[in-house]
Amino acid sequence: MQNFIFNERIEPKKRAVNERIKDFREIYEIYNPNEAATQADRCVQCGDPYCHNACPLHNFIPHWLKTVAEKDLELAFKISNESSPFPEIMGRVCPQDRLCEGACTLNEGYGAITIGAIETFISEEGFKKGMRPDFCSKKTDKKVAIIGSGPAGLSCATYLLRAGIEPHVFERADRAGGLLTYGIPNFKLDKKVIQRRIDWLIEAGMKLNLNVEVGKSLEFEELLENYDAIFIGIGATKPRRAGIEGENAIGAMMAMDFLTNIQRKIFGDSYDKDKEVKDKRVVVIGGGDTAMDCVRTSIREGAAKAICAYRRDAASMPGSRKEVKNAQEEGAEFIYNVAPTKILTDEENKVIGVEFVKTISTTTKDGKRKLEVIKNSEFTIDADVVIFALGFENTPLEFLAKHGIETNDWGAIKINKNYETTKPGVYAGGDCYRGAHLVVTASYDGREAAKAIARKLLD
Repeated sequence: MQNFIFNERIEPKKRAVNERIKDFREIYEIYNPNEAATQADRCVQCGDPYCHNACPLHNFIPHWLKTVAEKDLELAFKISNESSPFPEIMGRVCPQDRLCEGACTLNEGYGAITIGAIETFISEEGFKKGMRPDFCSKKTDKKVAIIGSGPAGLSCATYLLRAGIEPHVFERADRAGGLLTYGIPNFKLDKKVIQRRIDWLIEAGMKLNLNVEVGKSLEFEELLENYDAIFIGIGATKPRRAGIEGENAIGAMMAMDFLTNIQRKIFGDSYDKDKEVKDKRVVVIGGGDTAMDCVRTSIREGAAKAICAYRRDAASMPGSRKEVKNAQEEGAEFIYNVAPTKILTDEENKVIGVEFVKTISTTTKDGKRKLEVIKNSEFTIDADVVIFALGFENTPLEFLAKHGIETNDWGAIKINKNYETTKPGVYAGGDCYRGAHLVVTASYDGREAAKAIARKLLD
């Protein structure tokens, strides 16, 4: 170990730009065993591992880096899968530069360990060799209803199965996975990767019920009557709106509507052709990973131009540096320090452009950052399509209040330290309690809620 002096950080190979923008296949190759071992061998094995502390799941990162360096794949696989419900997904979608890799001791001067890529390698190489995640063979008579099949719900199901408890998942969409399926494009996460995990969960005993919306096609009362506990993992799916003139024009749409529609098209399902962007000028408003997903998807869909407009400077963008770099490589244009004030339309209410004002960030006396508009700085950008990627809010659900499940001022579900809501026996986690956040934090919530449920039902 500690060969960072002799071996530099080398990221996985990427498909050539001129090839990858033609399709939605994943852009990163997976390390071969020698590449993974060489990169893992750079780890300094810190006594107090910052990568472990910075990981929301608190993965045993130095431990599986050591075993990869020693080419003990079986042990690395077991360690990786112990704390994470689906490490092959986390390795692909986590913003490692803001989490584990961002906290790596080698980050300054030598280059952080390529933790995410090695995490993906461990699972994919293990799967090739026939390794599979372990579940409890001894079943109990307990059943838990899980509302939502996104990362929180699937994580909860995983750890309930490990405890011998049967999870019954209820998903309102026609496919499981939530954000993983419909919100993250294939070029970052191939849907076969998700389906593979779901299939293993079903084989292990998970019951999956699709096209079932609790509170509408299935009453919440039925879950209370028929299950030993309930976990709510419905996410935060209400898109934030810009609140500007013309935002409901023809050609203006929300990010998730756009991404979901394209994914349905890729699946071969019915989709809205009015949301297609081929040969159109696309402006995406926002600076997070969802905004990057939208501009990169637009490019693959044949947009004439794909522009990302963000209200602050480049350094302040909340998205992963890796995703911004990939978007730039693929031809996305970026405009910083601008805020939209109006969507311009023609006589048929179709988008023809966006009016912006320029902004500047200042710091107040108490150290807080403040965004100010520069007077008389208005300008316009021609556009045929405007996509708003401004984040998400909690959707108010009638059955929550009806059954004494309290929410805060932002509509997020209140829980205690055991992830239990204000109604005994009902638990929650993920974005529906945190607000819009990360796949990895939702997965952590699902894991910890499952452990709390198991303690209560089995002790």
